[in-house]
Amino acid sequence: MTSELFAIVAPVFLLAALGYVWVRMKQPFDAVFASALVINLGTPFLTFSSLTRLHLKPLEFLQIAGSAGAVLATVGLMSVAVLKLMKLPLPDYLPALMFGNSGNMGLPLSLFAFGDHGLALAVGYFAATSMVNMTFGQWIASRKPAGRLLLRSPVVYGVLASLAFMLTETPVPRWLDNTAYLLGGFTIPPMLLMLGVSIAQLRITMAHRAVLMALLRLGLGFAAGWVTAWALGLEGAARGVAILQATMPVGVVNYVFARQYGNDHETVAGAVIVSTLLSFAILPPLLLYLLP
Repeated sequence: MTSELFAIVAPVFLLAALGYVWVRMKQPFDAVFASALVINLGTPFLTFSSLTRLHLKPLEFLQIAGSAGAVLATVGLMSVAVLKLMKLPLPDYLPALMFGNSGNMGLPLSLFAFGDHGLALAVGYFAATSMVNMTFGQWIASRKPAGRLLLRSPVVYGVLASLAFMLTETPVPRWLDNTAYLLGGFTIPPMLLMLGVSIAQLRITMAHRAVLMALLRLGLGFAAGWVTAWALGLEGAARGVAILQATMPVGVVNYVFARQYGNDHETVAGAVIVSTLLSFAILPPLLLYLLP
């Protein structure tokens, strides 16, 4: 079991570490270009390829997407209560507590832990959280409605195209299937490299608050994932993916939003770093609990 856990965690850690070392060695890395490539091409095609090629049933997609919505709602309510109790502003910290790194870390971990079927489920979870983050998450951070941003999110069109083929049971043309597979296949390695690059470029300030936010993200996420999996009767890979994705560290995109809208981006940056480092410590026991 130890070697199995190492095989799951090591690739994620090593690729993120490679991105970190690469930047620290002052090697060129165009993060803006890499991010745009992953978000606008890689992620939507990975979504399409995973949901169609791996034969995820529409009911399975709705179930995992529904579990993502339930986790976000549960974490959101608990986080609002905690932040109100601590008299901390919601726009500054609520998105960081709600939205974990279900893309850069969640997708590869689900793939290595639960195979291709786990990746398809994780993509469904990631797609649902991305849609909510692009609307509700930005609305909270910016204090302004952000519904139009959903139409600009490429992953939405990847999901809609996938559902069109899945619901009608139409075979995907071979040329489209191969193209989506190639474009989606390059997505996960740059995601992990960018995770390491982001950690290398962020700085920890307000350390005590950053640690608190990191612990809340991981603790509330796991609790919400476990309760949701139990309430929905999830089993096997679906249960594992739902709890694993729910327990991911603070997503880097929350730092981007906090900086963009003038919130406490320094504490959020610290929470990204601390929660990511803590996640590497809790991943082995978490996977030991989730794996059959």
